Amino acid sequence: MNKKTLIIAAHPDDEILGCGGTAARLVNEGHDVYTVILGEGITSRDHTRQRDKRENEIAELKKHIHDANRILGVKDVFVYDFPDNRFDGVPLLDIVKAVEEVKQKIKPHIIFTHYENDLNIDHRVTYRAVLTATRPQTGETVKEIYSFEVLSSTEWNFPLTFSPDCFFDITGTIDTKVKAMEKYPGELRDYPHPRSLKGIRLNAEFWGMKTGVPFAEAFKTVRVSR
Repeated sequence: MNKKTLIIAAHPDDEILGCGGTAARLVNEGHDVYTVILGEGITSRDHTRQRDKRENEIAELKKHIHDANRILGVKDVFVYDFPDNRFDGVPLLDIVKAVEEVKQKIKPHIIFTHYENDLNIDHRVTYRAVLTATRPQTGETVKEIYSFEVLSSTEWNFPLTFSPDCFFDITGTIDTKVKAMEKYPGELRDYPHPRSLKGIRLNAEFWGMKTGVPFAEAFKTVRVSR
């Protein structure tokens, strides 16, 4: 039976930035990979935060989600509509229930999600929801949980505490990661912004240099059960 891997991200593009190269590699190795995007990812960008004024953009962004994940080889994508940069205004239980809904459907063995001390509040709430939804009880299918970094969020918090202990060689899939990120043109910035195509490659080179490979993605192990 193929191993099932679930990526749980707060916003569209977090899944690519956080573990796009690893996801593509796992697909190549025979994993069934799935993605959850919890937030609509756009309504915090104006003063009114009125969803009805952003409906067309939200619909376009959902198309980008599916296009990007298709490039990685993701088997299915589950998209929710929690309010952008306002997860702290939503009862945690509601977000936990969304995670549980997909988890029960997929029954994943591995989860990749956000780092607990990211600058972005939605990332921190997502991490907490994942931990709550995957408590290590009898019958729990999730055996491994890893936290990823998101450029322009993880490294902008202070003090910086992301200290990865798990690295995936993505030399064979860095181009796939970049192509997937290109499907999110509204999320990209010009270099030297970290969320630029050059910034993504440089970050992967940075972790690769530290681990003896051309390109790598870095993770903090949350839990591994054997």
